[in-house]
Amino acid sequence: MSHYFSEEVAAASQPGTVDLRVPGLAVTLSTDRAVFSPDRVDVGTKLLLIEGPDPVGGDRVIVDVGAGYGPIACTLAHRNPDATIWAVEVNRRARELCKRNAAALDLENVIVAAPENVPADVVVDRIWSNPPVRIGKQALHELLLHWLGRLRRPTGSAHLVVHRNLGADSLAAWLGTEGYRTERRASRRGYRVLDVHPVESE
Repeated sequence: MSHYFSEEVAAASQPGTVDLRVPGLAVTLSTDRAVFSPDRVDVGTKLLLIEGPDPVGGDRVIVDVGAGYGPIACTLAHRNPDATIWAVEVNRRARELCKRNAAALDLENVIVAAPENVPADVVVDRIWSNPPVRIGKQALHELLLHWLGRLRRPTGSAHLVVHRNLGADSLAAWLGTEGYRTERRASRRGYRVLDVHPVESE
């Protein structure tokens, strides 16, 4: 059985659209079956885009981990026109949708890629993610540590949204054991928006 976090999905295509309405941006995005939240922009994703931090001047590289059809990546590209936005996604169908949505919005600073196709020397200023928690705890931890390890030190940061019932609080505690200071930026409808910062060794 395939899932939206699989490279290939078996479900037949059923194209659709969703409206994305966040401060400074009101657009319609193309979606399809077998991608994450195809019928509406996920509540957690929208909360992250509303409550997340303002753009940081000088940021060069921002990564959306688990980009799906692109609501986060497209919003970040609109808000950060001078930065390169890597939209990283396993699901091939979702990648194609993300490319289509970025092109439709004339967002030339979005690069859509499978995780293994992001060059190893890319150093990241910000990570934004509604992470795929349903891949399992161990896989999620490995994924987060991989991308957090690419943060520019000491100024880089990550901004995540996770539902309380899907382990947001335990995830924050675990990040602390891995050398990352985690603060809750916002909480609404069970979702936590978390700011994650590397803690430099003394």
